Amino acid sequence: MISISTFLMFHGEQHGKAEDAMKLYTSVFANSAILSVDRWGPGEPGTPGFVKVARFSINGVQFMASDSAVDHNFNFTPSISMFVECESDAELQAAFDALSDGGMALMPLDNYGFSTRFGWLQDRYGVSWQLNLT
Repeated sequence: MISISTFLMFHGEQHGKAEDAMKLYTSVFANSAILSVDRWGPGEPGTPGFVKVARFSINGVQFMASDSAVDHNFNFTPSISMFVECESDAELQAAFDALSDGGMALMPLDNYGFSTRFGWLQDRYGVSWQLNLT
């Protein structure tokens, strides 16, 4: 195997928002960057200028994203989520606030017994995040 990456596909209501999502994610977490963006061109099946495939990293972990040229009967679901271990309450709160802005809290930040401070949210793009204070 050469590599394995989480791949986020934006389509339907989220079509055209892959780049905005990557900018949000890389702004929220330290040591993060958009690594490459390949865009759909004229005559290709996708919308020209939208993301054909992009690579970005969050704290050194690589992800991929695309604005799909094909419509599908599925979308993001909370059953698959990004699980983030935060070092401080301030980091946890800032990430929860930024990612839930325009989205929704599935489990507000609280002590749920398995963690003294945990929250689960779906961001404005439909991607789910579990944020935990270590």
